[in-house]
Amino acid sequence: MLVLTVVIVYVDRAGYHDNSDERVDFLDSVYYSTVTLSTTGYGDIVPYSDSARLSNILLVTPLRVVFLIILVGTTLEVLAERTREQYRLNRWRSALRDHTVVVGFGTKGRSAVETLCATGLPKNRVVVVDPNHKVIEAANAEGFAGVVGDATRSDVLLRAEAQRARQFVIATQRDDTAVLVTLTARQLNRGANIVAAVREEENAPLLRQSGADAVITSASAAGRLLGMSVQSPTAGAVIEDLIQQGTGLDLVERTVVKAEVGKSVRDTEDLVVSVLRGHRLLAYDDPDASPLQAADRLITIVRAPMVQE
Repeated sequence: MLVLTVVIVYVDRAGYHDNSDERVDFLDSVYYSTVTLSTTGYGDIVPYSDSARLSNILLVTPLRVVFLIILVGTTLEVLAERTREQYRLNRWRSALRDHTVVVGFGTKGRSAVETLCATGLPKNRVVVVDPNHKVIEAANAEGFAGVVGDATRSDVLLRAEAQRARQFVIATQRDDTAVLVTLTARQLNRGANIVAAVREEENAPLLRQSGADAVITSASAAGRLLGMSVQSPTAGAVIEDLIQQGTGLDLVERTVVKAEVGKSVRDTEDLVVSVLRGHRLLAYDDPDASPLQAADRLITIVRAPMVQE
């Protein structure tokens, strides 16, 4: 519209009067068109011929009206979209509680989320935090909510409603980052379950001191699985099957049902590996594991379809 107005004024420039030098050149045409479309004009350049005034009535004034409509319409659209987005965000935050915050959506984080979803966790109860915009876009494409930012900062975790989360999965690329994220998450949420991954075994105690309830050493775990597979490829395949939820055999934790209270570990229907009694983890062959108590939790091996049912 500005270019069109400049052409109209420049073609009929002889019908305009400039108070400064009494002639209108190309720059004056651009100046007049700009101030005319965006304002009511300053009166320093005015049309005085009949043709110039007629073109202003029939062409320039309608262009000015269209310009204002576009300006106001665009502004209102942006404000309305921001208002709707803020409303959706506030509504989402108010309804979000007891969710899972996943920090880092690389190979480790993605695999952890897939395992959680395979055990029945809805995707709308997962919030992914990562500093990479493309990673968050990928998480959004898979149906997860995403927050872009550095999870070592408390304001970023607050945007993920970390203070109301049930559990955290910290799968960052660096061990020092994992420690800082754990400290921040524990400060915001004292009761959440925090599970973190580190690369080096020597950093695991530091991460536990930072507030992590469970620490997985990725490099050591992969190395132990490699060593087991060398000694017995079948045993390695079984372990791989157990840690891959949803297929074959699954390792699950469940409560003791009423019918099992007072019975021996070997009398249960499932294959019990360990018994969690309070803060004690008892092996299946531990004499203290039997008889089972009502408050016990069992770590069992079951078929994957049973988990899905």
